[in-house]
Formats: sequence, structure tokens, C-alpha cells
Amino acid sequence: MNVHTRFEEQAAARPAATALALGGETLTYGELNARANRLAHALRDLGARPGVLVGVCLDRSFDLVTTILAILKSGAAYVPFDPHHPEQRIALMLDDSGVPLLLTDRAHRAAFAGRPGVHALEDLRPALDAADSGNPGGGADGDDLAYVIYTSGSTGRPKGVRISHHNVRRLFTATDGWFGFAATDVWTLFHSPAFDLSVWEMWGALAHGGRLVVVPHQVSRSFEQFHDLVAREGVTMLTQTPTAFKQFQQADRITRNTTPLRLRFVIFAGEALDIPGLRPWFDRHGDATPRLVNMYGITETTVHATYREITLDDTENPASLIGTPIPDLRLHILDEDGKPVAIGETGEIHVSGDGVGQGYLGRPDLTAERFLPSPFPGEEGQTLYRSGDLAIPRHDGDIEYVGRADQQVKIRGFRVELGEIEQTLAAHPAVRDAVVAVRDADTRAPKIVAYLVADGDVPSLKDVRRFAARLLPDYMLPNAVVPLAGLPLTANGKLDRAALP
Repeated sequence: MNVHTRFEEQAAARPAATALALGGETLTYGELNARANRLAHALRDLGARPGVLVGVCLDRSFDLVTTILAILKSGAAYVPFDPHHPEQRIALMLDDSGVPLLLTDRAHRAAFAGRPGVHALEDLRPALDAADSGNPGGGADGDDLAYVIYTSGSTGRPKGVRISHHNVRRLFTATDGWFGFAATDVWTLFHSPAFDLSVWEMWGALAHGGRLVVVPHQVSRSFEQFHDLVAREGVTMLTQTPTAFKQFQQADRITRNTTPLRLRFVIFAGEALDIPGLRPWFDRHGDATPRLVNMYGITETTVHATYREITLDDTENPASLIGTPIPDLRLHILDEDGKPVAIGETGEIHVSGDGVGQGYLGRPDLTAERFLPSPFPGEEGQTLYRSGDLAIPRHDGDIEYVGRADQQVKIRGFRVELGEIEQTLAAHPAVRDAVVAVRDADTRAPKIVAYLVADGDVPSLKDVRRFAARLLPDYMLPNAVVPLAGLPLTANGKLDRAALP
């Protein structure tokens, strides 16, 4: 069964319920379904069907959600492009995906001048007014593609990840026992459609009859405004990258808004979580409500792969704990020979199960390298995704996330994991955030640079080295400290390492 059928069931059962909210305006399930149906019928007339990719380049808006729904209802799969990304990057992904159709608006159409198959929604509206508003029916099956989302490639060439309707539907079936998805929930569409956390946010609301609050781009970049929105709209399900939540946490500390938060869950994803850094949040809110959950995930295995509820006691441990796999997934932590590592040893995360996607678009070589036949008993015929992420299995059954394998560098002949240095520096009492980079890595004298954000004065290099020397060997101590007012973020809310000075 396809993913949008769940939305259609909600629209039939609760047509007057609010589906979308944005800036004081709302759209009901019935209205949203009718709008999406009209566009879906028009898309079929333009050639959309199962196996066809349709691009979408729109700001977060009612039109964005309507368009994604319409593409899926037509049977096609959507390929999202963030209008705030560089035009050259969008052009590269357009060429790679080969989408025959692309939906945008007049504000962004100039970026696609000269490309065939580009349609501004404003130009389609006269035809849409007369289009059929009933569900198109037919269309995609569970194994058909729902979307292709591009992620960064180690070679500098983005790669499109192919995810099916079944991959998405089972994500919510598998995690419902933890979250208890309900029509009373209020979600935010905080993330760009080009980031797969938007899939979690959109269907977490619309597949269960909840309300989806669309967060404009400018509000998502101002955490004071976003915090006010979360309180004002009564948001219950909030998904954030750890870097973004640090800024939300800061806004929570200084806000003068007297409207209480109604959060039921805060879900972390997209980056390694600094668990000790949550202590100020727990001091203000406790750890009973909202419940804070760390979910390690990979685009290639459909958004989330693990679940770990975080409590106040966990803040005493600097390890980034990611918990246990989602019930229909299995995590194997393997050594370089593909053998399971011993408890307490570091290995690479491999994932099998129903969340594993269909490989990379037009990249059979890379697909064969990363999507492997599973050699494990009981997984015959299944695919094993090799993540490139390092982790440690623990005696208590938990999993400790270490970092990217490609974040390991060599300093004076020693293999160094930058995440370990960052965790140590973040524990300094004067440091709010810490990021570490290696400069002059290709020389005989590579330097470890610590980028620090502090509430007051940034500690000196001498102070930082003395503090870190309690836990780190000499070759892992910073050679320089650079003060920052705040960490630079990408459009997806992740740390933008390329923007570090």
C-alpha cells in the first residue's frame, strides 16, 4: 500500500479537521485533499505515473505540502530541491536526476530558465480550478518509489537515495508503539523538503490526523521566533538536529513568552547528540515531559534506525548513546573483515531490514559498494547497508555512536576521532558549544583548531589544553582556539563545517 492512502483515509474520516497551519491561516484535511487531487489529475495529464520522477522546488508553504501529496497521488515520486541551496548545486542534482517535470513558483522559476518541463503553480491554477477533486486512485504500489532525496557525496557529487512507499509506511508502523501517534498531536514542518526529517514530520502528522504547522524559512532561522511559534501553536511533537536544538534551548532560557510549552516528545536526529549538553534543559523541564529521544538515522535506511530515550541520569555520561534498532531493522557493528566486533570495540554500523532503500539513482557502482547482500542467518535475500558510521556495542545492549569513519584523521601518526575531542571540550564549564577541525592536514604539522561558543568569555588556549589534558593524550589537544558567537548552520539545520573560519 502507498503512503498517501493513510492521508486519504484521514481526509475521509475527518474532513473538517485542521491539516495545515501557517501564519494564522489553516487548511482542513478535506480542503488539502481536494487541492492535491486537482493537481494530481493535472500531473497525470502531463505524464506523471509510477516510475516517473517529478521535481519540486518551493519554500515551506501550503503549496509545498499540496504538491508533494499531488505527486505521490499521481503515482510518481518526488525529488525535492531546496530553493535556498546554491543554484549550481540544484542544477547538478537536476541534471543527475533527469526529472522530466518540475513544479515551482514564479518567484523561483528564473533559476530554471531554458529547462524543459518546468511549470509554475500560478500558471497551472486556471486549469486546476476545473480539474477533478476526487482521489485519482490506482497509482503507486508499496515497492514503487515515493521520493529521491540527495545527500552529500564524499567525492563532492551529490547522490540521490531511492526510497519506496513501503519504506516510509513501515517507519510509522514500527515506531507507533513508542510514540503513540495521534490525531491530537501537533507537528512542525521545520525542515527543508530536501532533508529527510521533513518526511518524518509531514507523515507523522498527516498519516495520523494530526496538525502540521508549516514553519517559514525565516522563522526557522530565528530560534526566538521559532520558540514562540512552538509555544503559541501548542506543538507536541518536535524534531530537531542537536545543533538546532542547542539554539532552541538557548531561546527557551531567555524567552519572556509566558505561554507554556506543550511538548510531548522532542526527537533528535541528523547528528551526534551531546547528551551532557541537555542538562540545562532537564534542570528547567525535568525528564518526564517532554520525553527526549535520540534517533540515529541514515537517509538510505529511511530517516530513523534506532531509538534511545534520554534521561537526566544520562547527562553524567559523555557518550552519545543511540539505543536499540527500530523493531523491523537490525544493526550489525562489523570490523573491516565484515565480522561482528566484540563488546566495547569500535566497528562500522551496517543496517538491514524493511527500512533499507533501493540504492542510489543512476549509481550502480556506488549502490553495489554500499548496499550489500546480507550474509547473516535469517536475512537471506535481504540487503545490508554499509553506513560509514562508527559505533561501539555496550554490555547493557545500548549502542554508543562514535562518529563518521571519514572524520578520523591522523595526527603525528595516531588515528584521531574529532568527535571525541569535541565531546571533551563541550564539557568545559565555560563552553556552550565546541567544534573541532584539522587545518594543514596535508602537511607535516597538522593543527587541531577548536571553535568554541561561550556564554561569557571564551577560555584561553592554555585553559582549554589544561582542561582537555585530563582526558585526552597530548596529540589530541587543540593547537588553536577560535571564538564564535554561534555555530554556523546549513539549510538543513546541521552544523556547516565548510563555513567555519
